[in-house]
Amino acid sequence: MSTPDPEPQPASYEARDIAESFGAEADRYDRARLRYPQAMIDAIRRTTYGRKVLDVGIGTGIAAQAFADLGYLVTGVEPDARMAALARARGFTVEEGRFEEWDPDGRWFDLVIAGQSWHWIDPLAGARKAADATRPAGRIAVFWNIADPPRLLAEQFADVYRSADTGLPFTPFAVPTIDETMTILENTERGFADSGRYTDPQRWRFDWTTEVDTALWLDMVATFGGFSRMPEQAQADVLTGIRDAVDAAGGRFTLSVATIVVTALARS
Repeated sequence: MSTPDPEPQPASYEARDIAESFGAEADRYDRARLRYPQAMIDAIRRTTYGRKVLDVGIGTGIAAQAFADLGYLVTGVEPDARMAALARARGFTVEEGRFEEWDPDGRWFDLVIAGQSWHWIDPLAGARKAADATRPAGRIAVFWNIADPPRLLAEQFADVYRSADTGLPFTPFAVPTIDETMTILENTERGFADSGRYTDPQRWRFDWTTEVDTALWLDMVATFGGFSRMPEQAQADVLTGIRDAVDAAGGRFTLSVATIVVTALARS
């Protein structure tokens, strides 16, 4: 059994090269990334008044589409032009740039969301900027699909990364993703609190599972933070090693997912 790496992943919002690398696999990202459970979408809808949504880090529009399908009018902010292009192709208005530097220009939104993106934003600066764009008593809801393969497989995946010359400052799968994410959640909540701009902070969790096969998992792995920054040989070695591990396990496995929402209301 592998021993987890002692060093945690560095603060993600400081790793701008990784944060702004997802566009290299924009099509694959859009195709392979998990969607969000309807229970989460419904919980946000039931507790939000008004239909104007700001999607921070809209990416290719995965989260935005779930809300647009319910009649919400979504505007996105996105630092990567390649991701923004796919969101625009879905019909969304997307303003390019880093959220901390974005100007709401006097606009107010009823709901601010961020799917898989808030950890790439300075938690305090982001909380203040979002509050500037949220109407009084409007909601902010930032959320993540936190997915973990079976632990034995995850340990094999971590060993694959260790054996490749990835150049990454961390080893994916070395510890359960849900454990790594706890720091992100705590930093997010601290940012909300320290901003002094929110009330009624809450954390919601929705647990579910999904079956993935080798091909889908390889597509997902290729969209994870930092992968596109690895040398080409390391990318090939990682995908080959992970493919072999999943194939040896029968070519598919159950992915356990916790969708976690950190949410609050803008002060009146």
